Amino acid sequence: MRILMLGTGPFAVPTLAALLDAGHDVPALVTRPTPPAKGREKTPFNPMRDLAESRSIPVLAPDSINTPQSRQQLANLRPELLVVCDYGQILSDETLSAAPLGGINLHGSLLPKYRGAAPVHWAIWNGETQTGVTVIHMTSRLDGGPILAIRKTPIDPDETTPELELRLSQLGVEAIHEAITRLQAWDGRSPIGERQDTKMASKAPRLTKQHGAVDWSQSAQRIRNQVRALKPWPGTYTYWLRAQGEPLRVILDKVQSAECGVRNEPGQVILSDGERLVVATGTGALAIQRLQPAGKRVMDASEFLRGYPLKAGERLGPA
Repeated sequence: MRILMLGTGPFAVPTLAALLDAGHDVPALVTRPTPPAKGREKTPFNPMRDLAESRSIPVLAPDSINTPQSRQQLANLRPELLVVCDYGQILSDETLSAAPLGGINLHGSLLPKYRGAAPVHWAIWNGETQTGVTVIHMTSRLDGGPILAIRKTPIDPDETTPELELRLSQLGVEAIHEAITRLQAWDGRSPIGERQDTKMASKAPRLTKQHGAVDWSQSAQRIRNQVRALKPWPGTYTYWLRAQGEPLRVILDKVQSAECGVRNEPGQVILSDGERLVVATGTGALAIQRLQPAGKRVMDASEFLRGYPLKAGERLGPA
């Protein structure tokens, strides 16, 4: 089949590689424009562009996929199907009509749950024990099209967003192949796929830096999920509210729930003995195992406590 691939981030890489390996005719990759580097910054990473160029696939990077010029550019490539994954723009109905079979999208959740830009992050943060990938026949409604294929997988209790995203991106390959097979047998007129139950829909909005702030009134488990979910960006952070000096910003890199026999105020340090650092939360306590003070590298709790005299009774919280 002649398939036009639209993707930008690493989640889409296994799909493009699989389409090429399966012998599909991929006339081009459409990806987001690469923003210019600022100062000493390196050029932003675009793994899809790198893969396409390594396989001699032409690359298109329109500022907007939905302009008349972009739609004509797609139509000129004569695709039978658009395959979209981790692209970064919503395609209009007019853009989808550039291919006779329209478009399919690989999404990193069990739709209709977690529609939006950050489904893996929110699934982990909300303590889900199962997730998966869904391939939908696209409409202009965000992640709202009929389901063509689905694959499920458990979430490991210690799994972080990058780890789970990698597994899901690989799980999606089989689902994409199944969806393409269904479309190849489709008459183009009759309904295809299973409609989503909108009553079950939930949102997974794009993350901001503000999402990383720890609310110590939350439970220890909820904060632990937040740390796992917000790797590598925006990270989960709080401030050591020092009696002497300005508050020190610290990023929590690895934490575990801990036993707490005494009721303390959320954010209060319960234990700081040179080896362990335990903080009270709204429910239970949190052992901070690795953390990163502002301007420094990540270090384990014992190394941090050797350089920073954080004592029991002191507080962590918003600056």
